[in-house]
Amino acid sequence: MAASLAILVIFGLMGDYLLKKIKIPGLVGMLVVGILAGPYVLNMMDPAMMNVSADFRKIALVVILLRAGFELRRDTLSRVGRSAGLLSAIPALFEIAGVTLVAPMWLHISYLEAAILGAILGAVSPAVVVPLMIDFMDRGRGAKKGIPTLILAASSIDDVFVIVIFTIFLGMYGGGAVNVWAKLGEIPVSIILGIIVGVIPGYILYKLFTKYDWQSPKRTLIVLGTAIFLTRLETICDKWVPIASLLGVMAIGFIILEKSEPIAHIISRKLKKIWVFAELLLFVLVGAQVNIHVAWDAGLAGIMVILVGLVFRSVGTYLCLLGTPFTTKERIFCVISYIPKATVQAAIGAVPLAAGVASGDVILAVAVLSILLTAPLGAIGIMIMGEKVLDYGEKSPYKFKGLREKYSLPHVGERVRNKKYGTVWKIIEEKELWMDEPEKEGGEGVSGVVPGISLRFWHESKTPDAGPLGETIWERYSPKDPLFKDNWEIIYDW
Repeated sequence: MAASLAILVIFGLMGDYLLKKIKIPGLVGMLVVGILAGPYVLNMMDPAMMNVSADFRKIALVVILLRAGFELRRDTLSRVGRSAGLLSAIPALFEIAGVTLVAPMWLHISYLEAAILGAILGAVSPAVVVPLMIDFMDRGRGAKKGIPTLILAASSIDDVFVIVIFTIFLGMYGGGAVNVWAKLGEIPVSIILGIIVGVIPGYILYKLFTKYDWQSPKRTLIVLGTAIFLTRLETICDKWVPIASLLGVMAIGFIILEKSEPIAHIISRKLKKIWVFAELLLFVLVGAQVNIHVAWDAGLAGIMVILVGLVFRSVGTYLCLLGTPFTTKERIFCVISYIPKATVQAAIGAVPLAAGVASGDVILAVAVLSILLTAPLGAIGIMIMGEKVLDYGEKSPYKFKGLREKYSLPHVGERVRNKKYGTVWKIIEEKELWMDEPEKEGGEGVSGVVPGISLRFWHESKTPDAGPLGETIWERYSPKDPLFKDNWEIIYDW
């Protein structure tokens, strides 16, 4: 399995690099590498790696959803709440209706089997969408209207809704008694319980992190371990109550951000580094699950069914956005963002076949084909359209995040060492400020504002005149000031 992991990392990074060179999202290259290296093409992956693939993909998905949670601000969620609620159900229902309408005629399956297929195709892929939205949020794109936050919130609930609908249809096919209303009632219950099981440990972790002076690596590992356990809790409790554990994962980050933004930023920065490896795991292994031979069997009829479903889905998505302050181009961006499919289709595409559905092989073939068509095309569309459409607010709060990362500034709670004197200080306060940017010499250029961050350093001094709090100093960092690394270095310890 070690050799398979090496293949995953080396070739995954190569695919990412090559695709980015031609202005295509790197995740497309990772997906292609996974398809080629997987058991259905070159068979370069050890069977042991494929056996644990689902667990690896779940851990990687937890990492990116944690990052998403640490980016969800209460004010932004309040602005997009209504639209997120509509987007979590309406587009999927439209797609299911479209597939149910045409699949019996083109694929020669029953209407119930077509509905099962529609439910599988109706889920948007958080594995594709969430990383791209996080990237936009990291760069301050769409911050003014909260469009990436809207897509993040809606796509997470969309999966919960679709899986419940899929379960209802599959139960109806089996001929067993299915209480449709009880099943539909599971949707709000799973959402509420998912949020609760995330908020409670999130609050407990916040209290622990403020009481005990643990450094960022330890905090990050504890948060990650807690989030992974939540996904296990969903499996354990599934016999009695449904829990949307992925929403709980996001809720952990959200509550820590609400209670302590400095701690949230520190953990988020560490998660961003972990994501470099987790991203490779997620997309290469998702690609490895794709059986292109099965997809080929779906043929032109399968492609047409997928396209009709996407047309219906796009209409439903656009209708959900009517009445919002979004422009037409911004609404089209949201429509494109709801196209990619991968995670859910790879997870449940083969379930009907295993359950004895007569057309299970056809359903699996179309599900696989939907991944091959929509994951790369949707990712490319999101990147291209997002760069053209999403706004850059002049005073976007994300500019401070960009400044902090560009100059490797520490956060509150981190310790730093003075390079000249070797003394150790602790960051105890920070202030974000906007500073006037004068016109360039010669009268060229336009005056505006630039972000700056002032940090307060504390050093426990033993001199009598230093006062009970020891010595403190303020230093400011902006594009116009000396670099932090010129005089200081961050101490990374536990």
